[in-house]
Amino acid sequence: MGVPVSQMWTVASYVLGNRLRGRRRYPLVLMLEPLFRCNLACAGCGKIQYPAHILKKQLTPEQCFEAVDECGAPMVSIPGGEPLLHPQIVEIVNGLIARKKYIYLCTNALLLKEKLEAGWFKPSKYLTFSVHMDGQEEHHDFAVCREGTYGTAVEGIRLAVQMGFRVTTNTTLFDGADPASVRSFFDEMMGLGVEGMMVSPGYAYPKAPDQKSFLGERQKTNKLFRMILANRQKHWKFNQSPLFLEFLMGKRDYECLPWGNPTFNIFGWQKPCYLLQDGYVESFKELMETTEWERYGRASGNKACQQCMVHCGYEPSAVDHTFASFGGMFATVKAMLNWKQASPQAAADLAEESKKPHGPLVQLGIEMKSTKRETVEAA
Repeated sequence: MGVPVSQMWTVASYVLGNRLRGRRRYPLVLMLEPLFRCNLACAGCGKIQYPAHILKKQLTPEQCFEAVDECGAPMVSIPGGEPLLHPQIVEIVNGLIARKKYIYLCTNALLLKEKLEAGWFKPSKYLTFSVHMDGQEEHHDFAVCREGTYGTAVEGIRLAVQMGFRVTTNTTLFDGADPASVRSFFDEMMGLGVEGMMVSPGYAYPKAPDQKSFLGERQKTNKLFRMILANRQKHWKFNQSPLFLEFLMGKRDYECLPWGNPTFNIFGWQKPCYLLQDGYVESFKELMETTEWERYGRASGNKACQQCMVHCGYEPSAVDHTFASFGGMFATVKAMLNWKQASPQAAADLAEESKKPHGPLVQLGIEMKSTKRETVEAA
């Protein structure tokens, strides 16, 4: 696994402590969105579609620290927008490091090389750059609606690794993804020296301009991830729970735990999760106590939740399962030892799939064009 022992121990102690106290609902990762603006305008993004006056807003470092302290989660993910556009992002990161929080700064890496060369950050076991990479060069540039982004991101990753920073990748897969290409992409990323990789199916944000490319039925999603994650190469490392990866492959069935990754942004605490926006509250306590959690998740019958398999809702379920019993711990160890996940059927499906024409232009039947949507840069 691509996770340091110190971080695994911190998370394990935290989860066990909550379970011993009888706490059923507890946060695992705080999704801290200090801004929504970005230097890309990806068709699958549901954050940058806000009007300009909203995209110009941002959280202050003090607001970030208050949210982190109130939530108490051991890990903090900083998505956006593009966090490197925040003029006080260094102050925010350093403040979280001082609190000994494990930080995943999510970035498209277009500015990463520039900021590292300017000395904005120093390597720390608490800081990881989580670089959004949606596959090999053609697929990635198509997904983010701008040519050349893959090459720029790779330059940033190389420099960060050379400077001693922790670096992971975060890949969102959409309908029509080429499983053979994704597997080759894994080889490319591990060749760059990243610590680990994250993968997740895309979720159909209501605000996303392109609604056609999101993965739909779970069975279809399971088959795609079986072709990708079965018969693994030994050098692949994933920065995720091995049980969550088995969930993506259809080998396990979990219920979403939306409180596991609570979200705080410029509007406040988002109900109920990072993906759905059913209102906001002023405090984390109010979020936990007033959200009607029974209305969400697949078992609730909520139409918005039926096809969702995204890591922010189901990774907490897998982690909770690990520490819920000796059976969960045994299942996790077994999954780690069974790293190859051998499957003749998945190999046969992959071979059959590889005979089909692939590539984003073929799959979607449209031409890649430079986006005309304007993005709001940092003031």
